[in-house]
Amino acid sequence: MNAPSTGLPSPTPASRESLRGKSGRNGRSLANLLSEEFENKIRQGLLREGDRLPTESELVRSYDVSRTVVREAISKLQAAGLVETRHGIGTFVQAVREGAGLTLNARELSESVDVLAVLELRISLETEAAGLAAQRRSDAHLQAMRQALQAFERNAAGGGDTIAPDLAFHLGIAQATGNPYFESILAHFGAQLIPRTRITSIQSPGRDPDYLHRVNREHEEIFNAIERQDADSARAAMRIHLTNSRERLRLAQKRSAPAA
Repeated sequence: MNAPSTGLPSPTPASRESLRGKSGRNGRSLANLLSEEFENKIRQGLLREGDRLPTESELVRSYDVSRTVVREAISKLQAAGLVETRHGIGTFVQAVREGAGLTLNARELSESVDVLAVLELRISLETEAAGLAAQRRSDAHLQAMRQALQAFERNAAGGGDTIAPDLAFHLGIAQATGNPYFESILAHFGAQLIPRTRITSIQSPGRDPDYLHRVNREHEEIFNAIERQDADSARAAMRIHLTNSRERLRLAQKRSAPAA
């Protein structure tokens, strides 16, 4: 693996204007343009496996965009399997696997619209739940969450059920808030909260063998923030996790939609 670099040199003022100008001309968001810029550089080999992207603050300054734009762009790259973020270290380029990625059949394409709606609700609800859980969790709550993560990892490696431990982890966070309404709302949806219960293609290891690994790495980031009682980081990690789920599904919709 290559020694990590600090990413690309800062763009010139002209390139900053170009980024905003492209957004105005074609209607694409700045986040889409920023993610596409890095995706192109990764696929062209200008950024290689193991290279570290510039920090969030560096990207904000270099591209003259907001932190929200940067975070959304990074989420899109994560969802595409092009980068991986490691807490406290940085965001690193992953190996490009041509042809990898989720695609949907006709039934799943229709079902995905409702799954996206649930994910939007979860982003609002569970982001705050994670922050509250970090402030209020007990040792017993942490133990339950850790057991769920271990079961997820064990079952993923052995080809077993990952739905039940995934749901148990999220319900464990809701329980740790101390507010019964969080748990009640999530329990109402049950296993339907987990996109791969309704989008069966997600479970196909041949399509993306690293999918479950990435999901549990995101779970670990949430757990670690809750464990150290860092509410802001817990909220950020949960938002990244659920936003990545949403972006993975949107990418699948884009790949699967019939040509006009």
